[in-house]
This record gives sequence, C-alpha cells and structure tokens, in this order.
Amino acid sequence: MNIVRKKYLTLLKNRMHNGLIKVVTGIRRCGKSYLLFSLFYDFLKENGVTEDRIIRIALDDDMNEPLRDTAKLSAHIRSRILDAHKTYYILLDEIQFAISDEEYRHPEKPLKIYSVLNGLLRLPNVDIYVTGSNSKFLSSDVLTEFRGRGDEVHILPFSFSEYVQGYDGDIYHAWADYIVYGGLPLVLGMKTDEQKASYLTHLFSETYLKDIIARNNIEKTQELEDVINILASSTGSLTNPTRVLQTFKSVLHSPISINTLINYFEYLKDAFIISEVNRYDVKGRKYIGSPNKYYFEDVGLRNARLHFRQIEEPHLMENVLYNELRYRGFAVDVGIVEKRARNDTGQQKRVQYEIDFVATQGSKKYYIQSALSVAQADKAAQEKKSLQHVHDSFKKIIIVKDVIKPYHDDDGIAYLGLFDFLQDENGLEG
Repeated sequence: MNIVRKKYLTLLKNRMHNGLIKVVTGIRRCGKSYLLFSLFYDFLKENGVTEDRIIRIALDDDMNEPLRDTAKLSAHIRSRILDAHKTYYILLDEIQFAISDEEYRHPEKPLKIYSVLNGLLRLPNVDIYVTGSNSKFLSSDVLTEFRGRGDEVHILPFSFSEYVQGYDGDIYHAWADYIVYGGLPLVLGMKTDEQKASYLTHLFSETYLKDIIARNNIEKTQELEDVINILASSTGSLTNPTRVLQTFKSVLHSPISINTLINYFEYLKDAFIISEVNRYDVKGRKYIGSPNKYYFEDVGLRNARLHFRQIEEPHLMENVLYNELRYRGFAVDVGIVEKRARNDTGQQKRVQYEIDFVATQGSKKYYIQSALSVAQADKAAQEKKSLQHVHDSFKKIIIVKDVIKPYHDDDGIAYLGLFDFLQDENGLEG
C-alpha cells in the first residue's frame, strides 16, 4: 500500500533550501518517517540527488544508538559532507532520542541537539530535515531554541481522502471504519476489526501513555488515565481543568490538585494526543477564554481509550471535520455569537449561540456547522440559527452527512455533503 501524501510532500518541497531547519512533527506512528525517509527521499533521488549526498539517520533504530550522543552525531554527519560545492540533505528521524534523560529532567537548560543542528545550519551546503514526536521540544519551543531558524510542518494521521486511496470498499464502508478506527497508517492495512482494536488499544497504553509518563516523571498514572478517559468521553464539549476537577471530586473522590490537572492537559497537548480549540466572540472579535473544546488527533485512539463503547457519530464527525480543516491549513476556533432576547416575562437576557468552527486562512474565513442531517425542517432551523446571527460577508456553511447536491438556502447559507467536502480540498470555495 503506497499512499502518496502529496500535501505534506509539497510542503517539504516548498521549503527546500530556505535556510531553515525543517521540523516534521506529529503523533507517534502517523507517518513522519515514511514522509521523510521514503516519499521525500525518493523525490530527491528522482531529481538527481545522489545517495552519498543524502544523510539519513533514524535515531530510534538501535543500530544508531551510538549516534544519540550529540557529539558523535555531529562528527558523523560532518564526516560525510565531503564536497563543499554540492548540497547535502540531512534527514534525521525521531530527534528526541538525542535528548538525554538528564536534559529531560532539566528542561530549563539549552538542549545539546539544538546546538548541533544550529551548528550544521551554518554550513553553506546543507539542507536539514528532522522529525520528532514531542512538541515540548520540537514545536512550542522550536522558534526559540532554533533562534528563528526552525520551520515546522505538522503531519496528521491519514485524512479521509488519503484513507480512501488505500481502502478496499466503497466510500460509505470506508467512513464507517474511519470514524471507529481512525487514520493511523498501519490500521488501514489491517484486515479484521479485532486486529485494529487490539493495535490501537495496545499502542495507546504501551507507547503514547508510557512516553508521557516517562517524559514528565508522572507517579500517579491512574489519575492521568482518568483525565484521558474524561476528555475522550467529552470530545467536542466545553471543558477545562476546573470542570474536570469537579468530576474527580464528585465521581472519582480523588484529591488531585488543579495544578496537576493543568499539567496533564499540557502533557497531552505536547504529545499531540489532543488539540485545544479556543472560543471566539464573532461580533466582539475577541477570544473569550476557558472553557474550551478538545479534539483527538486521531478518532481511533479516542475510541480505543473508551474500549469502543461510545461511538457517537455526531461527535466523531465533528472531530473528523476539525482535523480535516487543520489538514488543509486553517486556524480553527469555536465561534460564539451573542444576541439579546426577551424571556417569557419580557425581560432582556443574553443568549449565546455556538458555531462549530470558525476556519481562517489568511484573508479567507468560513463559518461551519456539522450536522448528520437537515432533512427535517426543525433540525435545519436548529443547525442554522447561529449562522443567521452572523452578519458579515464571510461564507456560512452547513456540512451534512446526507448525500445532497450543494445548494444555498434563502438566507444565503450553503449546504455541502460530507463526502463531497472531504474529497474535494477546494470544496469550501464552491
């Protein structure tokens, strides 16, 4: 199975020779190594770059364990740069393996690997690409640590359109599988539900969870697991550490502190397990603040945490749409529209209406609602109510799972079928 991740490959091509360190980040097993070591490597070879000028080092490979020492890594790379008149391409996979346990314990100190990479970048004939699974060291701090010389490309698991390329069946069965088992590349190649469920469950507990525990020296591991389960159960709902704290006190009878919960939220974001989505006041043009919404980087991992017991299509569809918008390069917020209304006694009150997504990309902006169906008049009215209270000129869209032809209603609101949207990257423009 060869899924050509054209979008991400294009992002790397467009960054070639830009004088920056290209940092490919993403959750473990999402395809970073395949992108860099197969797709990009093949592209270089096809365009005349000889093997000796491509320095590929997978630091998670036990054969390369000696090179996890940054001094040895630097010496090895420099020893292979032999011709000052030719460009060398340095591809380093899972760079966090070059961060020592001592450095993890003292994150306030500069990391040696950054010094190595910055030193290599000073060479006039190198182009550097690295991958990493830890956003604490390779995403949130990348511009600071690389002193403005880092350029991040964040890679997600397969989008639905990529997933369909390798799926043996029609689009409807593909969707049914996708919202249950997600888009991690290895899952797509598995034949049975049992294989997929077992893989995802094991991967979460034995890889992602253990990574977070080890990286952050967490002792109360059950509390971390409880936080993950609570967030998985409330995907797409408004929450924050304070609300989760109430659950711990009232349901789990745990004395966990608010600071610990805040840290756990951050650890999960740093590991790319979850993404936080802020609320944006559309009329006031300002961010509101907590509570926010949280979506999982992969819905299959979310479902695995709940033992595949809460397969609620509306919430999963919303999560998939959020990830799709990110895949397309949009900044995504939850929209809030406030309106004054009168209650039964004639008194005025403030009513807030929620827009699932406010998707922004440069000068483009879209207001988007997610709905399984708008076939019934009352459901259609409910879904578009928040959009009716937005009075600017940006496009307002309801994406529905129903198989429909795209159309606009009398209020100027566009309706777009889910599968048309997911398979047409320019679908929002129509």
